[in-house]
Amino acid sequence: MRTVTSNKTILPAGGGAYELPSLSVGVFLNDQPSHRLAHASSRARHLPLKKNEGWILPAGSTGFCEYDEELEFILISLDETILAEFGLDKNFEFGAIVGKLDPLLLSLCLSMPQIGETATLYRETMYRALAAQLVETIKPLPQWHIGIEDKRLKKVLDHIHDNLSTDLTLSEMANLAAMSPPHFSKMFKKTLGVSPLQYVIAARLDLASILLRTTKLTVAEICWRTGYQDLSRFGQHFKRKFGTTPAAFRKP
Repeated sequence: MRTVTSNKTILPAGGGAYELPSLSVGVFLNDQPSHRLAHASSRARHLPLKKNEGWILPAGSTGFCEYDEELEFILISLDETILAEFGLDKNFEFGAIVGKLDPLLLSLCLSMPQIGETATLYRETMYRALAAQLVETIKPLPQWHIGIEDKRLKKVLDHIHDNLSTDLTLSEMANLAAMSPPHFSKMFKKTLGVSPLQYVIAARLDLASILLRTTKLTVAEICWRTGYQDLSRFGQHFKRKFGTTPAAFRKP
């Protein structure tokens, strides 16, 4: 079963109702200054769209659109199977996105109509590139990205949160940021208000608190999964942050 479908369509002026069973991306190929859209509502809004602008609508979207000129557009639908490959849960909810699209996502969308009959491997690679960029576009920023502008620091924070169970070293983090360890430590503390070590400890303890409340893992297992090799030290750090032991924290 195909996980991505792409169609290039030309419609006469007018409009009508739409129903989209799968998450869909649309790109207008000509200007539509009088475009009107009603999404999940009977009330239409005037939403003028220019060439290469469009929309991203969640699965199950319904509504209607109207336009006073001939409309040429690309419609791409992606099912939950391919989106799940890139971490998008089928129950993920997001609001309709209408207007300018992410530049890379737009470029991939515009290439879709031409790849339908290409070699299977290339076609599937392009489908996955599109799905990956779409997920990147609609998923909210990780909490640790909020207020952070430096891309190098975002990369380090992602690495920290993806590897809390491992031995995270200052040298490793500094290398990811392409800085010397002293320069990295100074920049990190200036931006986040804590040292890299303090940040890692806090992130590990926050993860431990979530695992204690949402899983049946033993305290020892949670200790190892959050990067602690010493159960006693884990307990000391946890009590210092939360005011109680891990075992007591778990009790309702």
